[in-house]
Amino acid sequence: MPVASLDEIRSRIGEDVGTSSWITINQERIDNFAEATEDRQFIHTDPEGAAAAGLGGTIAHGFLSLSLLSLMGAEAMVMPEGVKLVFNYGFDRVRFLAPVRSGKRIRGRFRLESVEEKRPGQFLFRHEVTVDIEGEDKPALTATWLAMFVL
Repeated sequence: MPVASLDEIRSRIGEDVGTSSWITINQERIDNFAEATEDRQFIHTDPEGAAAAGLGGTIAHGFLSLSLLSLMGAEAMVMPEGVKLVFNYGFDRVRFLAPVRSGKRIRGRFRLESVEEKRPGQFLFRHEVTVDIEGEDKPALTATWLAMFVL
């Protein structure tokens, strides 16, 4: 995660602060997520069944794409200097807009919306996140993601 002063970060409110690298969503990743979550619905795990249902093949779980925000954010979001602790504070909004087909690649784009000091030394960052699907016009998802930084 890139590091900057809190003043530098605040000067970027309303701007795109980073874009992650592409992540391949292959069938092995989808199957592993299905096992971890016990969500083995055929549209995720059965290529023939998903194709017969008109999907053209399996698709990733929406929550799989959402869970990868941690990896994407670690690469793309900006962290204030002197951070002692960072934790996921939740989401204000999540929308799954397009399926991610097995074999596709996704990436996260992060726009800093606000930085709010909740308590002395505790700052709530609000990012608008878009998860793009390579080669497709519609994103996989959009979300308003909250992260707490403790200095």
